[in-house]
Amino acid sequence: MNLYQLFKSSFMEPKKRAAVRIMPIGRILKFVFLFITLLSILSFIEFQLGIGSSSSDLEGLLQFIEEIDWLLYPFALVFLFVSTTLYHFIKISVFAAFGYGFLVLLKRRGEYRHMWRTTALAVTVPTIAAYVASFWVNSLWVSFITSLWTLFLLYSAARFYPKAPPAKKTR
Repeated sequence: MNLYQLFKSSFMEPKKRAAVRIMPIGRILKFVFLFITLLSILSFIEFQLGIGSSSSDLEGLLQFIEEIDWLLYPFALVFLFVSTTLYHFIKISVFAAFGYGFLVLLKRRGEYRHMWRTTALAVTVPTIAAYVASFWVNSLWVSFITSLWTLFLLYSAARFYPKAPPAKKTR
């Protein structure tokens, strides 16, 4: 699957989200870093547009920001990318642990690393929805709802993992 197909399957196909468990980790990481880069760029643009509108009342602050643009913007972009990367990888890892619990609960065969790959796709749509919703609503409810949505996507993908073989009886 190419990156566009991964993005498309992250939106609507739980069977393909489950199928990425057998893909190379490099392709999944490329998808994750591309997604993080896009989020960082959008957030940076929002940051740039927000500075002028929120500080227009304070002439001294606006003048100070204009004087250190050469330092502020590159540092902000790097810091934003690093913090977004850290946050996104932690989020994927925590949800992958819940997804692994779904595999155990559903008696499906899979490992944490498989569920991590599936989770990398499952968090895409709720993350986009949370980003868009942040323009109108600034609440913990958005995070709670998108977390439940991610768990639902993981559960629906975990159902398509292969069934675990029956346990051997020991005498």
